[in-house]
Amino acid sequence: MKVQIYKTSGEKTSEIELPFQFSEPVREDLIKRAALAIRAGMRQLYGTDPEAGTRQGRPTSKRRHRYTTTYGRGWSRIRRKAMMHRGTQFQWVGAFVALAVKGRAAFPPSSDRIFAQKINKTENRKAIRSAIAATSALDFVSKKHAVTGLKTLPIVVENDFENFKKSKDVLLAFEKLGLANEIERCSEKKIRAGKGKNRGRKYVTKAGPLIVVSKACQLQSAAASLPGIEVALVKSLNAYLLAPGAQAGRLTIWTKSAIETLGKERLFA
Repeated sequence: MKVQIYKTSGEKTSEIELPFQFSEPVREDLIKRAALAIRAGMRQLYGTDPEAGTRQGRPTSKRRHRYTTTYGRGWSRIRRKAMMHRGTQFQWVGAFVALAVKGRAAFPPSSDRIFAQKINKTENRKAIRSAIAATSALDFVSKKHAVTGLKTLPIVVENDFENFKKSKDVLLAFEKLGLANEIERCSEKKIRAGKGKNRGRKYVTKAGPLIVVSKACQLQSAAASLPGIEVALVKSLNAYLLAPGAQAGRLTIWTKSAIETLGKERLFA
C-alpha cells in the first residue's frame, strides 16, 4: 500500500510504499499484554527500612533469679525496654512489637517484591508490528484522537521535519498537516481524582501524537515542551509508545527516512 508524503507546509510531494509491518493483523490482546509488561517494569520498588521499629527493646526473661526478670509480675512476654530501675526493680514499657508505640509495622511493604513481567521476544515483536498496523487504521485512531481533518493514515512527512529547532515551528507544521484540533485536545488538562493530586501529580494530561524519527535529531528537544507529544526513534519503538494505556491506535507521524529504515532493516520481524 502506498501513502502520500507531505511537506511540513502541508503540501503533497510524492508517494512511498509502506513496509510489511503495516499489513500485520491488529491483535489488541497482544498489544495490551506487551504494553502492560513494559509498564510493570517501569514501577519503582518501595518498602520500609528493614530495621524500622526494631532498634529498641529486648527479650525479657521469666526465670526466677535472673537479672532484669519480669518473674511474678503477670506481664505478657513481649519485648520491652527499661525506662527506670532501682537495683533489681525495673520499670518497663513495651517496645519492638507491632502493637507498641514506635514499634515495627505489622506487615510493611517490602522492596523485594518483583513487579516486572516477562514476555516472549517473538510475541513482543508481533505486538509491536500489530501496534504499528493499528496506527494506520482510522477506526482505531479516531477513538482517541481528533482526526476529523485527516483522510489517510499514517501521516508521512519529509525528512527536514527532523531538523526543526523551535517548538513554534513544530506547532505550525501540525496545523499545516490538519492536526490543529488534536493539538487543542492535548493542551487540555484536568485535576486528578483521588489522593494522587496531593502527591506531586495533581494534573493529568492526554496522550497526543507520536513522532517517529530515524535518528537522534533536534526535533526531540524542540517537541519536548509540547504537551502530549512524544518523539521516538524508529529502532526504539515498543508497544507502550505505540499504544499508551494499552489501547491500540495512537496517532503517529512518521518521517520518510523512518519508514525507509523500518522496511530496509526489517525491524521487529
